[in-house]
Amino acid sequence: MAARETSEIAQRLAHVPLFEGLPVDTLVTIVKLAHPKALETGALFFSEGDQADAFFVLTSGRVKLSQMTPEGHQVVLRLIGPGDAFGGVGAFGGPTYPVSAEAVDASVALAWTSAAMRHLFETESTIALNALHFVSGRLHDLQRLYRQLMTERVERRVARALLRLVHDAGRRVDAGIEISFPISRQDIAEMTGTTLYTVSRLLSGWEERGIVQSSRQHIVLVKPHVLVAISEDLPSR
Repeated sequence: MAARETSEIAQRLAHVPLFEGLPVDTLVTIVKLAHPKALETGALFFSEGDQADAFFVLTSGRVKLSQMTPEGHQVVLRLIGPGDAFGGVGAFGGPTYPVSAEAVDASVALAWTSAAMRHLFETESTIALNALHFVSGRLHDLQRLYRQLMTERVERRVARALLRLVHDAGRRVDAGIEISFPISRQDIAEMTGTTLYTVSRLLSGWEERGIVQSSRQHIVLVKPHVLVAISEDLPSR
């Protein structure tokens, strides 16, 4: 990796929660401990149950994190973009990955071995402290998701999921704001703990009202402000 490229990546790492607050020269050293891993669309960085031997930060592309139920159904947990970390158990000492990480489109990630991450935790107290905040944040995310599944109407959960996808991977098009990678109604159902039938019914109703446009694995938010109102249980106009 060229010196200029290493420096540019180091500056981007400064915004990754695990590496926040570190000086640039330390970040450059951390980049040098990593190796890039490039995958084509549909390929896996790792599968659920694989030995957790690496920690990743995505530098380009999109990655889908998912789990399989005992019945063999895939549950989409999260869709991540550049700058996001994944494979955290590879850094924190877990034996196996609890999820699969699939490239939604051509993707590149930096990967650190578990041994390299243990060395960083032992020598950089800032990283160790950030790791505690990282794990705490994920726990709060799970608690919030559980509360939403138990207490909120499905319409709110689906609206919020679409807004989150647009925030992470939205681009402006003539009709509105497009989710810039393939996303199916089944994916949305899995993300929001509901059924394909319910998501299809909601999207069809929103299409009739001119709020969204959708087709196979393609969604455009035409009136995102209306979805914001739905997600917050506010009166929509």
